[in-house]
Amino acid sequence: MKFIIPILLIIGFIFSCRNSSEEKQNQSSSIDASIIFGNKDFDFPKLSAPAKEQAVHWGVLEDFLLEAKNTNGSNYEDLRNHSELLKQYSDSLLKNIPDTLNTKPINSRLLVLKTRSALLFQTAHQAIIDSLKVQNSMEELNVAVKNLIIQLNEKFQKDNIDFQRKEDEENELKKQQSYKDSIMDLELQDKKKKKV
Repeated sequence: MKFIIPILLIIGFIFSCRNSSEEKQNQSSSIDASIIFGNKDFDFPKLSAPAKEQAVHWGVLEDFLLEAKNTNGSNYEDLRNHSELLKQYSDSLLKNIPDTLNTKPINSRLLVLKTRSALLFQTAHQAIIDSLKVQNSMEELNVAVKNLIIQLNEKFQKDNIDFQRKEDEENELKKQQSYKDSIMDLELQDKKKKKV
């Protein structure tokens, strides 16, 4: 008899703890579906034509950008799935940079993107949902994606300017050389006239 009362108390305590944890899980799952993270209307900058062409060859970039766009406006459960894919894609982006894009500014943007993807994954997979942290992580990821796109566009714009400058310099050198050649021809003609 002495042992029955403590055993009943322990069993009652265990059942009450289990019930309260199940209630918390049920409450959190009902909250999960109602909260929308990110901004459905968030528009990333457009890739320039040369950057788009490079993105086709760097297939994981297209996949990442599409996944980042789809992540905006998703509920908690979808966000968890999207964040996992974003983390994988960002790892792959950093490991498989094409030679033409392997510059320090792009590498740094990719590193920030990888970090932001990992932080979003981490906050989305925590046991206790902190919707403010998740929303902040989502906004920071959007900024990181935006900065990467801007950097890619600037890189191709700079390459185009450098190419144009080099072409202009070559044309100027050709003009100078033809000018020098014409002066030499005139001097030779002048010498021939003096001899005659």
